[in-house]
Amino acid sequence: MRHLLLVCAVGIAAGAVVGREDKSPGSDQEFVTKASAAGLAEVNAGLLAAKNASDAGVKKFAQQMVDDHSKANKELLALADRLRLRAASKEDADHERMAAKLLKLSGAEFDREYMAGQVKDHDEAVALFEKQAKGGSDKDLKAWAEKTLPTIKHHHKMAKELRDKVGKAETRKDK
Repeated sequence: MRHLLLVCAVGIAAGAVVGREDKSPGSDQEFVTKASAAGLAEVNAGLLAAKNASDAGVKKFAQQMVDDHSKANKELLALADRLRLRAASKEDADHERMAAKLLKLSGAEFDREYMAGQVKDHDEAVALFEKQAKGGSDKDLKAWAEKTLPTIKHHHKMAKELRDKVGKAETRKDK
């Protein structure tokens, strides 16, 4: 719970930064907004899954999401602050809905939904970071996206493997 409060406090403080408001598609501001909201969502969902997942691999993955995304969030917030860009103060509505859904689930059903969401989230994150690394305006933000991209791709690969594993485990139990 302490981590969740810290993440929320950091996100709120970052959202208070007054900066450029360019939210045109493909802008550095749009990238910071989307990446910071997704980063908050990853940490929050990871904290929930680290506590509620039934599969040990899912729990381990969730903790890695908390650790890796907390680090990336701090880096992005520092960069956004320096560039006077506004970071998201909370996760987006889609992630809030997913969190509400996950709170109602348990066991293998929780694991399957969390991992399916992780695959989708990392699909989107890979595309977002690739776009920024190739076409962002600010050289430092482009470099950060490029540096962070291999980790996100690794998360995506792990998420797909775990999604397939927890899906197959349930199929075997149903037979």
